[in-house]
Amino acid sequence: MSDTSQIQKEYCSQALAAAIVIALIFLAAGAKPVAKGMVLGTLFSIINFILMAQALPLKINKSRRKIFIICLGGIWFRYALIAIPLVIAIKLNSFNFFAVVMGVFMVQGIILARHIGEAFFVAKLNKK
Repeated sequence: MSDTSQIQKEYCSQALAAAIVIALIFLAAGAKPVAKGMVLGTLFSIINFILMAQALPLKINKSRRKIFIICLGGIWFRYALIAIPLVIAIKLNSFNFFAVVMGVFMVQGIILARHIGEAFFVAKLNKK
């Protein structure tokens, strides 16, 4: 497994685990739509992250025009993909819209939290 695939697997696994833990907390509190929304948004966030990583090699050794078309098409496709859980949350009352939005940003949140945590940990080690 390549380094990129390993990192991708770690981020996605952590995002899904965090979403499940948060969903279980809300489920225990009786907020089933919030729990379902969090998991739905996170699943689409993971799919988006995987597609973004898979599209990177398509941009190598291509002309500027082809790269532009590939990038633009990829962005529009991923926007359409992210719109799916948002539309589902708007249409169905069984999903909380704001929880879906939080779930859509779960992978990015995990990446940010890990980098902040690592920076804080390194700063603490250097302080000693």
